[in-house]
Amino acid sequence: MISRLLVANRGEIACRVFRTCRDLGVSTVAVYSDADAGALHVREADAAVRLPGAAPSETYLRGDLIVEAALAAGADAVHPGYGFLSENADFARAVTDAGLVWIGPPPAAIEAMASKTRAKELLGIAPLDPARVTESDLPVLVKAAAGGGGRGMRIVRELTELAGELESASAEAASAFGDGEVFVEPYVEDGRHVEVQLLCDAHGTVWALGTRDCSLQRRHQKVIEEAPAPGLPAALEASLLDTAVRAAKAVGYVGAGTVEFLVADGRAHFLEMNTRLQVEHPVTEEVYGVDLVALQLAVAEGAKLPPETPAPRGHAIEARLYAEDPARGWAPQTGALRLFDVPGGVRLDTGYASGDAIGVHYDPMIAKLTVHAPTRDGAVRKLARALERTRIHGPVTNRDLLVASLRHPEYARADRLDTGFYDRNLPALTTAPGGGDLAAVAAALAAASARRGRFGGGWRNLRSQDETRTYGGTGGDHEVRYRPTRDGGYEVTAPEGVRAVAAAPDRVSLETAGVVRHFDVTAYEDGTVHVGGHRLTARPRFTDPREQTAPGSLLAPMPGTVVRVADGLAVGDAVTAGQPLLWLEAMKMEHRVTAPASGTLTALHAAPGRQVEVGALLAVVQAEERPEAQS
Repeated sequence: MISRLLVANRGEIACRVFRTCRDLGVSTVAVYSDADAGALHVREADAAVRLPGAAPSETYLRGDLIVEAALAAGADAVHPGYGFLSENADFARAVTDAGLVWIGPPPAAIEAMASKTRAKELLGIAPLDPARVTESDLPVLVKAAAGGGGRGMRIVRELTELAGELESASAEAASAFGDGEVFVEPYVEDGRHVEVQLLCDAHGTVWALGTRDCSLQRRHQKVIEEAPAPGLPAALEASLLDTAVRAAKAVGYVGAGTVEFLVADGRAHFLEMNTRLQVEHPVTEEVYGVDLVALQLAVAEGAKLPPETPAPRGHAIEARLYAEDPARGWAPQTGALRLFDVPGGVRLDTGYASGDAIGVHYDPMIAKLTVHAPTRDGAVRKLARALERTRIHGPVTNRDLLVASLRHPEYARADRLDTGFYDRNLPALTTAPGGGDLAAVAAALAAASARRGRFGGGWRNLRSQDETRTYGGTGGDHEVRYRPTRDGGYEVTAPEGVRAVAAAPDRVSLETAGVVRHFDVTAYEDGTVHVGGHRLTARPRFTDPREQTAPGSLLAPMPGTVVRVADGLAVGDAVTAGQPLLWLEAMKMEHRVTAPASGTLTALHAAPGRQVEVGALLAVVQAEERPEAQS
């Protein structure tokens, strides 16, 4: 029997495994990098061991250090989580060689399936030879052989870009997984991403726990997942389940695993088998009423699964809440998560709590919110409302995008679920939500009420000019004008049609068109104000001239590390609009910085290895002057 378990992972992943361990009475051990010293998974574990350093290659990808940590902490088993070393056969062997129980499939099964190239070879599917790719093969997908989560993946639509994308994907894969092997395969446009959850014991029993649809993705990373996959023809679904079971039996699989497919034109194309638990496993757990982590531990202890797969019930949907700005190229965000509060009735899987900091070193996912309902329509409605009611004070998140996605007709009807969803709909989905003007009024009156409470003051016989406050939000700037009234309240003069019913520093009630709405307001010292689901920034009355930047300045869109500068790039070079100049790595993803216009590079402050903060000046491109039209 397992008595003490080390989780060779971090954040939400480790916290998820710890939750089951607490239910089972198993003691827990965490490992942590210096960047994670105060992280939630460290606080929740019964014991924790430091892995010196911050980069994954120095810490969570060091299998030798993790085995040493397990032995030092007296653990008798290791759970790899998902990501990092979870599909590394050498790590699995090192764990078992040290006399520890490995919570995962046999190393031989990992080797057969964890590498996407070897898995395809096992099934008779050959990748493309990069040296022989032609225009007729395009588009193609460059893909990391190890790992997942969208890292090390690039779509190539122009043959001239293939070599650069191979290099970029390889570098990203090496950083994320410790393995820079990549391969090339045909890219199927706008297919559905459907997968089958497997659970196998060492006695020959294989459970195929239905399907999941994970088609809503950005940058090849899943955003919204659900079980079961809606609208699949019965014959196709049966074929997916059968193929997954045969793949597992072919390699003597034991434990939890997932077989992924791309479904297009009524056909299923094998993608890969993930020899680990998946991030989106909660939707399967909710539909089948099982705890997959508990079953993983039971299988590792030699237990037999019941011969019959559990029966499914209802529908479950999961949304991944990221610290990122979808309207700015999905740019990851960092900073203090000042408040994080999720309403009841929602399953929450997270590695953060109120007061934690979201840093630059790892994936920007804050949490997964999962709901279950008797029907798909009920689950969609329940999750959208839960996200609206979730209070998130801190960095910009994708919460509004998630709500809009769930309520979009294509998703709500499930009549066009495919990986092109965001390519088609992102502009509409990132339109600022309504109510920004009212939120700004509430922020202004709450601030005025707080000042009145601190300094006194109010209505005077001599009427003064209106007070003016301006707030920036996702929909642009909102100007508010108001004046105090004789009865201690406020008269709103702009925007028109708004009446102040009550105002306090933390709560304001406003009436518009005969309807009274209440707004909870929280203001922070840096000028950020959260009003309900709106995140506003108080604008200064006067602009500081020092904040102005020269035209053509390339500023860091996020904090990160400069990993590459274009070969031979130097000040004085001529560049063209859209030309890649340098690459930043932030939160396990590479972000390309391109020339904003054709012209001359007049300054270059970036160098490989340099860490930069958001807004740091990286380079300056002086746009070429266009000749005036002759009359």
